[in-house]
Amino acid sequence: MKIIYVDEALIVINKPSGLLTIRDGYNPDLPTVKSLLEKEFGRCWIVHRLDKETSGVLVIARNESVHRSLNLDFQNRIIKKTYHALVFGVPSQSQYSIDLPLRINGDRKHRTVVDEINGKSAQSDVSLLRTNNLISLVEIKPCTGYTHQIRAHLSASGFPLIGDKLYGQRSNPSFDLYASKINRTALHAFQIEFHHPITKKACVFLAEYPPDFITVLELIQ
Repeated sequence: MKIIYVDEALIVINKPSGLLTIRDGYNPDLPTVKSLLEKEFGRCWIVHRLDKETSGVLVIARNESVHRSLNLDFQNRIIKKTYHALVFGVPSQSQYSIDLPLRINGDRKHRTVVDEINGKSAQSDVSLLRTNNLISLVEIKPCTGYTHQIRAHLSASGFPLIGDKLYGQRSNPSFDLYASKINRTALHAFQIEFHHPITKKACVFLAEYPPDFITVLELIQ
């Protein structure tokens, strides 16, 4: 777990894939971002979460007032997050938006599903960054922040994440090569933008790609 930035108000890290953000009720003894940071920095407050398999930038508050301030900014959609993802297929447009209403915990697998009738309005802005005409590196900026929004939106639009078994990973010899190189959901929280809760200065933090992500990227140079 790499520390990107730390001061008296907050900690910014690059979370590795495989590490929980907070304790899992089924496996309470597993290490988490919170438990590891508290050993070094004292009590911490989780502001937002990343799935266990998702890597990338994560912001943690160091006191309750900072926690409240950042939570409010998230609720008001002031904080901007940018993700990079490796997907199967090639979008026909270099930039587009996915506007599909979503319903959380919408099926027996507890997935977030597209629901035109009962779903809530959701938008993800997508940019194509690189492709080899079989798989692509895309950038996603979620305008809303629902659980598994990116995974559900990409899958529903025909471009599932490499390694995403829950949301419909494709399987054939061509795709299996890429999936075997990363062996997890190929989603990385690349950048976060917000105003510092104390100084009010604009902050932009980037998290470099982990080795498994880079391995697949090198195959689509």
